[in-house]
Amino acid sequence: MIFDEEEYVEQEEHWVSVSDLMAGLMMVFLLVAIIFMVNVEIERNKIRNVAILYDHLRTDLYEDLVREFDKDLAAWGAEIDEDLSFRFSRSDLLFDRGDTNLKAEFQAILKNFFPRYLSIITSEKYRHDISEVRIEGHTSSIWSGETEDNAYILNMELSQSRTRSALAFLMALPEVQQEKVWLKQNLTANGLSSSKPVISSTGLEDADRSRRVEFRLRTDADSRIATILEGTS
Repeated sequence: MIFDEEEYVEQEEHWVSVSDLMAGLMMVFLLVAIIFMVNVEIERNKIRNVAILYDHLRTDLYEDLVREFDKDLAAWGAEIDEDLSFRFSRSDLLFDRGDTNLKAEFQAILKNFFPRYLSIITSEKYRHDISEVRIEGHTSSIWSGETEDNAYILNMELSQSRTRSALAFLMALPEVQQEKVWLKQNLTANGLSSSKPVISSTGLEDADRSRRVEFRLRTDADSRIATILEGTS
């Protein structure tokens, strides 16, 4: 067998060029992977920063609400949770059984509460970060003489009518007229029937405490995070 040096050199040069090509491709893939990981880390940091920002906002808002209303809570039968829900749980002050009209006691409470509440959440510190103020009406699961399903439907109608009554009353208060535009954009009425009952320590429904009205704040943290995620997809 005759050794062809020229052919050997050509073959060696061929494999060297293929090797260089593969090495180049590997470098390109590596560069793309690094860029991808950097972008993922940047977006993760954005989400983390939004979460931290809104955690601080929620804490500050909770503390401001407690500072403003702490002395009133017991008389109103109310409580404030760290999730920014303001709960009125004394059903004897809210509505007569089966009625949708606010009792005079609840009207007096709301007239005192809501303008002060609104002044906090619409301050420059918070107003641009709040996406919704929910008035939530809750009932017990009880409706005398009705099946469980019918009771749920009837209580849904009742809770929805009650929150609409509360909404109409609040929107008519003279003290909130300067924020009417903002309220129309952010204040909603939500009847939830018995979907979220209060459960006692025995594991049973606390029917009286389940009949309640809550004011619940939602920030736009979720929408900001969703916008970040959409930008990465």
